[in-house]
Amino acid sequence: MRTSARVVVIGGGIAGCSTLYHLTQEGWSDVMLLERNELTSGTTWHSAAQVTNFGMNQTMVGLKSHSIRLYKELAEDPDYPITYHHGDGGIRLANTERVMEGYRHFASMARGMGVEFEVIDAAECERRHPLITQGNLLGGLWDPLDGDIDPAQLCQALVRRARKAGAEVYRQTPVTALRQLPDDSWIVSTPHCDIQAEIVVNACGYRVNEVGAMMGVHHPVASMEHQYLLTEEIPAIRDAGHRMPLIRCPIDDFYCRQEKNGLLVGFYEQDCRTWGMDGIDPHFVNALCPDDLDRVTDVFEGAVARIPALGEVGIHTVINGPITYTIDGAPLVGPVPGKRNVFCIIGLRAGLGEGGGHGWLLAQMIVHGEACYDTWILDPRRFTAHGTAELTALKAIEDYQNEFRFHFPHEHRPAGRPVKTTPLYPVLEAEGAVFDVVNGWERLAYIRPDAAFKETHDFRFNETFDVLARDVAAVQSGVGLTEVNGFNRIEITGSGAREWLDGLVCGKLPRRAGRVGLTYLLNDKGCIKSEATLAWLDEDTIWYGSAAAAEWHDFDWLSAHLPKDGNVSLRALTNEMTILLLAGPKARAVLGLVARGDWSASAFPWLSVRRAYVGIAAAVVMAVSYSGEEAFEIHVPISQSLSVWRALRVAGADHDMCLFGSRAIDSMRLEKGYLHWKADLITEFDPFEAGLDRFVDLDKAFLGKHALMARLGSAERRQLVTLAVETDVAPAHAGASVMVVGRVVGTVTSGDWGHRTGLNLALAYVLPEHAAVGTAVSIDIIGLDVPARVIAASPYDPDNRRLRALDT
Repeated sequence: MRTSARVVVIGGGIAGCSTLYHLTQEGWSDVMLLERNELTSGTTWHSAAQVTNFGMNQTMVGLKSHSIRLYKELAEDPDYPITYHHGDGGIRLANTERVMEGYRHFASMARGMGVEFEVIDAAECERRHPLITQGNLLGGLWDPLDGDIDPAQLCQALVRRARKAGAEVYRQTPVTALRQLPDDSWIVSTPHCDIQAEIVVNACGYRVNEVGAMMGVHHPVASMEHQYLLTEEIPAIRDAGHRMPLIRCPIDDFYCRQEKNGLLVGFYEQDCRTWGMDGIDPHFVNALCPDDLDRVTDVFEGAVARIPALGEVGIHTVINGPITYTIDGAPLVGPVPGKRNVFCIIGLRAGLGEGGGHGWLLAQMIVHGEACYDTWILDPRRFTAHGTAELTALKAIEDYQNEFRFHFPHEHRPAGRPVKTTPLYPVLEAEGAVFDVVNGWERLAYIRPDAAFKETHDFRFNETFDVLARDVAAVQSGVGLTEVNGFNRIEITGSGAREWLDGLVCGKLPRRAGRVGLTYLLNDKGCIKSEATLAWLDEDTIWYGSAAAAEWHDFDWLSAHLPKDGNVSLRALTNEMTILLLAGPKARAVLGLVARGDWSASAFPWLSVRRAYVGIAAAVVMAVSYSGEEAFEIHVPISQSLSVWRALRVAGADHDMCLFGSRAIDSMRLEKGYLHWKADLITEFDPFEAGLDRFVDLDKAFLGKHALMARLGSAERRQLVTLAVETDVAPAHAGASVMVVGRVVGTVTSGDWGHRTGLNLALAYVLPEHAAVGTAVSIDIIGLDVPARVIAASPYDPDNRRLRALDT
């Protein structure tokens, strides 16, 4: 064996084989794969191996489309053809109009990625799959490229090509230890020899945490037992003259596809079971769990009702094997949090169908630093310290039980909640709060108008419309109070802090202590990496604030770029502090009642920061706003948040202070053209495309500047625009296609109703020739061709007069 490699990939299933192959495609040949047993001997060998284009967002659609193209190319290789049933077609069934509207949204979203789905009625479903019945069926989503593939042949084909490009593969070579050297390279120990690797990739399937433990890491991945069966021959299939489409059924929690002249039928039963929580037998290789068909009886009965032929045919084989899940069901593909030169490609519950695309994106990240798509949906850092094995197991069960049921907008499922709270959680509960979840934190979304109020989650405007209109009006005319917990906060100290930050951000820093500024960090490609609010507290202390979801992402990025001389230090404050937010024209008056000092507009203007005591608690107060109204963020220790909250409630009583939440803020920020990280601000676009020209200073040096300059002449550019959408039926959800004369010219990133402007608003990246104010377009919203027009980026108070309030 060789004793060194640029990259060592650990694991010989679809994840590892795809990564190895794609690394060679990106030009790296000094790469090695280690497999503890034989290739595909974990989960891959018993996979149902369905290959669909369907995804919940454009990144997932894009990587699945790559898988399909790659698999088709491999199948057609005359020197090493593999079995791939490409283009059998597949139907996702539905029995409610809410689900059908969801399918119409996903069809609109996929169109922007060059993928054409079709929403069909029940009769057409039966015509395309003559074995199903129409009972309790409204229609479905048709994927014309759906199919299935031979798992072992696929992995062997990928490995064959990787070897031809210079990669090496070692079977029967378990990794026994991992040790990181001072230069951040790794020693990978095996029974045969030690290997020095610049980069390590964990692609270990259900053994992911055995390898994770070797480097002091726990990954939020859990395994579930999953059963499917193979039937005897079905005459109607044998005599059909064509292959049957695949079926995925959220009504009865099963899927099926043709296998020879019978069916493969898989189940997602409610009485499901985790696997391997207390360790995995080292000899569990090419192995299965004991059959337990009693557990799936209810689901099987539903499948028979939908496909009566199943009740007339024998069972040939039963398969029960482990498959991996994460907390939200999406894989973990990217850098391992808190580590250098180590990546993972794990939690691939639909590994065969998606694995080609996951390996493709990971190889790009390893070689180039970023992938062609924004990969936050896959990023391992999207879960932080709350991602324990226990929580992962609860969420895996919940996700398994809802396998084919997509999340509706603002739907946060209950398993494991609450995970992270502040002392205000029970107080807000008593007030009638509804909470959304952000990085595990329970964050106030809105206050119910009465105890009987219940929200219907769908793609249309729902019962919360009037509730949010009430909250926005109260903030606009008076004062509102809310908690914004979980907001990422990093304290940066040291004599070199300001100079160091100046080289990281693409714009100007706050001019002096006591001031706050919005800044952007770019990656090596000149595109948007992070958005941060920098508050210069005193000579050597700056607070870095960013989205709650960015907690580990931003800390990793800053840590990786720290100066070597040690004169800058980082300290995470996210889990020590919370924010109480006062907003509205009366906010300054309320603040003055609870904090000593001069809080007049002349003494504490917009974009100021000050240390103070609010009530009895030491706090940091910032005059910043995400709503477009005059607002003050009061940063206090979580342990003292209840004390400050009570003081503010008492002070606000004479000003008719209301409670409001994040949903109202999201509506108001669209009216101001304020952007949301990982919705409107993603790594696929640079700050000029995002309309952030005023935050870029080309007269100074900063990370990503040369790449940014090189992008300016690209023909593939887009422009972020604000759209007024001419419907009061539904908002334009992220991913919806912007159209001109039947052609996709852009994609919506976020949308909502603007209650102060009376406009249905959306943000979208469009081709530059369609970006001028006044341009007419349309948006495919849940299947409706809705007219829209480009308007100015800040339709509410564009001159910021309300933010620059004068003393009265």
